[in-house]
Formats: sequence, structure tokens, C-alpha cells
Amino acid sequence: MESEGNSEKKLSSSKLKKGSNIIPLTGAAALLTLAVSLAITAINKRRNSKRKDLPGCNFRVNLSASEIPKLADRIIAKSKEVHDAVASVPLDKVTYKNVISPLAELEAQQFPLVQSCVVPKLVSTSDKVRKASAEAEKKIDAHISSCSKREDVYCVVKAFAAKGEWMGPEARHYVHSLMKEFERNGLNLTATKREEVQRLRAQIDELSFQYVQNLNDDSTSVLFHENELAGLPAEFLKTLEKAENGMFRVTLKSHHVAAVLELCKIGKTRRLVAMAYGKRCGKANLSVLEDLVHARHKFARLLGYSNYAEYALNPRMAKTPSKVLEFLEDISSSLSDLANKELAMLKELKKQDEGELPFGVEDLLYYVKKVEQQEFDLDLGALKQYFPVNLVLSGIFKIFQDLFGLRFEEIADADAWHSDVRMFSVFDLSSGELLGYFYLDMYTREGKYGQTCVVALQNGSVAFNGARQVPLALLISQLQTDIGGIPSLLRFTEVVSLLHEFGHV
Repeated sequence: MESEGNSEKKLSSSKLKKGSNIIPLTGAAALLTLAVSLAITAINKRRNSKRKDLPGCNFRVNLSASEIPKLADRIIAKSKEVHDAVASVPLDKVTYKNVISPLAELEAQQFPLVQSCVVPKLVSTSDKVRKASAEAEKKIDAHISSCSKREDVYCVVKAFAAKGEWMGPEARHYVHSLMKEFERNGLNLTATKREEVQRLRAQIDELSFQYVQNLNDDSTSVLFHENELAGLPAEFLKTLEKAENGMFRVTLKSHHVAAVLELCKIGKTRRLVAMAYGKRCGKANLSVLEDLVHARHKFARLLGYSNYAEYALNPRMAKTPSKVLEFLEDISSSLSDLANKELAMLKELKKQDEGELPFGVEDLLYYVKKVEQQEFDLDLGALKQYFPVNLVLSGIFKIFQDLFGLRFEEIADADAWHSDVRMFSVFDLSSGELLGYFYLDMYTREGKYGQTCVVALQNGSVAFNGARQVPLALLISQLQTDIGGIPSLLRFTEVVSLLHEFGHV
């Protein structure tokens, strides 16, 4: 998952979730109805469109390993130039035009360029490009962090905020956000405390980056004989790499783990995979996590908070840890009786199948699926035949087009980092106005980020000179590629996940 501190660059991936029995049933019924009633939506393809000609799109595709650091350096140089210019404004001469507007336009213009540098580490097929991208992200993050600690810029923005000459509610909100960001970095503290805050922030950023990088780089796998993978469909086994001894190699990427925990009949196999997944990078990341917890606590205390949870929640809707705990306790008290009843039913099922072995977290998905089969005569494996990937995508597109009054058009010749990647334009159905674009990078491959997620590649903005920039998003998924010309069939949980992620798009 992407780190909270870098949420503007990396949207969080969806975690594996399993709801109550009725949710998958009604979801399946809805999609089955859609599959029966909906012919595959015709997608109007603009055959001669080129990625470089797309209006309002400044995201750069397929930068080389040598181009990425050069662009990162230009981004940093331009940012420094603008921040220096803002800092030089006399405090009695501050205006929206010479202080706030340059910072807002810089942020809007540079976001897609920053993403052009940092996203390749998630999707590029080149190891050199991925490494260059990771280094560029580190360098750009360090610069952005330093900008939010500039006392000279803070003083100028503070002087403008004190004047209260707002251009409108958006500008007011933006200025307040700038002030809060500066002060959450300690610029309203004494010089000694501010220096310590900045040292701890740098340490936190480095530790957070290392933690996530360790997970991204993890290539751990577990070997199993075919009989130890009983219950997994033949088409899934065909996608697994085989070791020299003929055993199947199950990786700890989410699409492998989810399939084993949901479908494998062998409890020992499920347990081994669940334990390996829970322990991945444990040796490398345990010390990183311990150092991170201590650094965050010191950081929060210096800024006047009791703990890091208070610091993290302050700008969010909940505001305080007590509100979060109150919310969770309220949910828990409402659901505990039902949860205990359902858990007892799952434990009894396992006892019938596997004897007196204790029920663990690794058993949850498998036995929930079994209950669905017994109680509702629902075979989620057989359900796959109704969900070829192209039909699912067409159905999802139809839902969102109808719901929001949109029209999607595939850009047939768009530049992308892999031949499987597809790109679409999004238009307002009534006016025909271009609203944005999105990429779909659907299939698993070597070196690709191992989770399902949506990443913002470009924000929407209109500059003072009238130049318009439209939103651009990327959906990364981990579906299996087509086998023998047969379209990929999706598990129901994959359909749910895809629908969820498209909501982020």
C-alpha cells in the first residue's frame, strides 16, 4: 500500500475485503442481470489519435532512465525559482497575484511532471527505468519537503493571510492549507524546536520510503506440490511458475495470496501462505518500523500533540483519536453478536472438514465461500464463466456512463509503457466537453507493482493565461493474462475490486 504521507502521489490500493454473505449475493445478481441484458458496449475508437496530441494532457509517457533524472532536476530548479521569487516579495507588498497565484500554478503545472518521474517505478518493464524512477521520487520528495519548511516563504504567505484579501472560497481554502502545512512542519516554533522537527521529518520520510520499497521489491515465494494446491482451478495453476523440482511457485503478490486463501482446500497450504504473507520483509522492515514509530512519536510531541495519531487525524474529518475509537466501538457493539454467531458457524464447518485444528485468519475467506455455496447454492468458481474481463469492463463502463452522464472513448494509438495498457477519453454526455483521461493497466507482469490501486497522474486546473489541464488517472490491476486466446475470466472478488477501483478513477 502507498504511504499516507505521499497520498497526493499514490492513492491507496484496495485491501482484500470480504463483506457479509448478502453483499456478494446481491452484487453477483446485479452483475449477472447486467451480463444477460447488456451486450458489450461499443467503444468508439479514434484510430488516428496519438497520445502526444491529447489536449490538456501534460503527463509524459515512456521516459528513459536517463530522461527521468533530467526532468526531476528541471522540476526542482523551477520550483526553487518560484519559491525564491515569492520569498523575495516585501511583506507590505504581498498580493494574491505575486504570492499565492505563483504557488498554486506551480503545484498544478508540476504535478503531472512529478508523476511522469515517479510512476514508472510502478509500471515500467525496464529495471533501469524503475530504479531511476525510485531515485527521482526520493529526490523530488526531499525537495518538496524542504519547500514546506522554508521560513521565508511562510512569512510572506502569513502576511498575505493576515490581510484577508481573498479572491474567493477556493483561494481562502488554499491559503489556509498552505499555512497549516507550514505549521505542521514546525515553522511557528522556536528555531531549536524547528530544527529538531525538520530532522525528525527527514528521518520519517526516509524510513517510510524504505519500508514501502522493501515491500515493493519483495520477491518471496512458497513452493507447493500440485496436491497441496487442491481446489485451485487448472487455469490458475497454469499461470504459476514451476521450480526445477516441478513444484509450483506461489508468490506473495495479492492475486496469488487471495486465490489460495479463497479456493485452496488444504488448510496447511492456506496457513503457510497467510503466515508467509504476514511475515514478508519482516527481517528488513521490523527495525525500520520500530524506528519509524519512535520518530513519529517524538515528531508529534514537538508539534504539541500527545501522539502521532492526534497529529495525523487533525486535518481529517474525524479530527481526534477519541472520535475514531468511539466510531469503531459503536460499530463493534452493533455487530459483535452477529459476528460471533457467524464465526461459530465457520468454526463448525472447519471442524467437520479438518477436525480439531484451530480456526485462523487464513481460514476466513475459504469458509465464508463455503457458507455461500451451502446456504445460497452459490458456486463462485462456476460464476467466473459470466465474467470475462471484456464483458466486466463494458458493464462497469455502462454503469458509470449512465450514473454520471459520461461518454468513454478508447484512444487506439495512445502511447503507453506496455502493449496491454489501454487509454480512454472521458466526455460529458450532454455538452461533449472533454473531462479527462484514464489508463487501464490490468494484467500482472514481471516488475509491475503488485497491488491493485488507482494513481492520480494529473490534476485538473485552469491557469491565469487560460491554459486548461484535465485530470488523468491510472488504474493498476493484477488480472491474469489471456491463456490460449480465451478471454480472462474473473473471480467474483476481482469483479468487486475492479468496480471499487473504478470508483476512484
